[in-house]
Amino acid sequence: MTISDPPGAATATPEVAVVNVDDQTLLKSMRWYDGFFMALSNPGFLIANLGYTTGQVGALGAFALWLAMMVIAVLQNKIYTEPATMFPEHSGGIAMYAFEGWRSRFSLAGPISAIGYWAGWSSALTIFGLTTGGLVQAEWFPDQTWHFSHIVQLDLPRVIAVGLVVALWIVNSMGAEPMKLMGYLTGTLLFVPLVLFMVVPFFLTDFSSANLSWGLVGAAGSTWGAVQLALVWLYLIGWSAYGIEVCAVFAPEYRDTKEDTRKALGRSAMFCLGVYAIMPVALGGAVSQQSIAKAPLGFYTDLLHRELGNTLSDVVVIFMVGSFLLGMNAASAGGSRTLYGMARRGMTIKWLDHINKRNVPNRGMYVNVAINIAAILLLPSIVAVLAVSNMGYLVCHVFALSAVVLLRKDQPDMDRPVRLSNPWLWTAGLLAAFNLLIVIVGSTSFSKTGYGGPGEFVAGLALLLTGCAFYLYRRVVQDKRRFTWRDHNAPALFP
Repeated sequence: MTISDPPGAATATPEVAVVNVDDQTLLKSMRWYDGFFMALSNPGFLIANLGYTTGQVGALGAFALWLAMMVIAVLQNKIYTEPATMFPEHSGGIAMYAFEGWRSRFSLAGPISAIGYWAGWSSALTIFGLTTGGLVQAEWFPDQTWHFSHIVQLDLPRVIAVGLVVALWIVNSMGAEPMKLMGYLTGTLLFVPLVLFMVVPFFLTDFSSANLSWGLVGAAGSTWGAVQLALVWLYLIGWSAYGIEVCAVFAPEYRDTKEDTRKALGRSAMFCLGVYAIMPVALGGAVSQQSIAKAPLGFYTDLLHRELGNTLSDVVVIFMVGSFLLGMNAASAGGSRTLYGMARRGMTIKWLDHINKRNVPNRGMYVNVAINIAAILLLPSIVAVLAVSNMGYLVCHVFALSAVVLLRKDQPDMDRPVRLSNPWLWTAGLLAAFNLLIVIVGSTSFSKTGYGGPGEFVAGLALLLTGCAFYLYRRVVQDKRRFTWRDHNAPALFP
């Protein structure tokens, strides 16, 4: 099978290609179920974050928030099928749609979206690494409570997290096949804890509807406070629900781009919708809000001991760790491809426009590893990581959703293998506005949750500004082109 280089890419001779792998391209070796298994990391996101949400707003409050965000995610996945099939040969996912739709109106929309998208997905390495470390400590090493805090934070969960980040980097650097095998293995393991957390709790003798509390108003103190608190939590859990769009990142690697992309986006969305609707109620009825608040991660091991006893609970925790490795695997693969796509299209430094001899964007993986190890050692909690990374990720969705509307307006005759009806365009515009509202309220009100504050807001903003700085360096210094706010004459990403 021969895959042509993108327009403008240099053509290497066979002798040079052995050494200079920059001119290789991503292989078309994936099917829709490969992307589906990558999206199975989303239930792992729910497991990692549900305890924090339920602990503050109660089981019914958490149910309402998580289900609402997943319904929005399903709608967005449907909307993204149009641009995903319009641009079948380019990596980068929804950030690339944002760039193409906005480049003639606001040239920085592309780099802001791309760095924000990368931050959202890359942070999964930190989040799942710390979650895995916390579960391992709670299950097998409860007495290992040592903690070092100076410039960096260091304890057993962080040591485990760093080790997992490095291990996943090694697996993903070997190419797409080991990445897919890792996805199959860990995705299969995920179904065991899903059954135990979605089905079994309903049959426990101490399952009680009295545990299903609605704590939004009580936690906020007023109706407006409840609305504000809800928007903050929607901000914090946005990536954990919206992440099912990761299937679109692999569009260039699907064998049948149109059908595989459509099936992966649609089927992963519906599966995750069911999980997000059931799990908050199942867990909330089996464990009281107070118990969850005291141990947002540890309550899982306590529940498993009640369901299975000590020996079998050890096995299930191993399966849970496997499900978290699935999320880390998807993050490592998706994040590195986003950086590669950014560099390929001139949105960040040229150094990242590189694929190794196994057709993997390994330099993007180096960046992922370095940034996530720094986050593990410097940031105080999982929710603090979400507070920083979700700012850019949700901004990316604002630009990408509105770009679908703008592309229809600017290029109505462009080939669209999947063409949405006009009501879907209105839906895209409304969802873009709603996501913007979440960003504005959520990013400025971290303190209402008890997690994060001005420091996390500044860090999130600084990350977006760093992305802009790299774009300016690439354009002005490396490409020697003049910067303009509206890039009317920029070459289109897609022929």
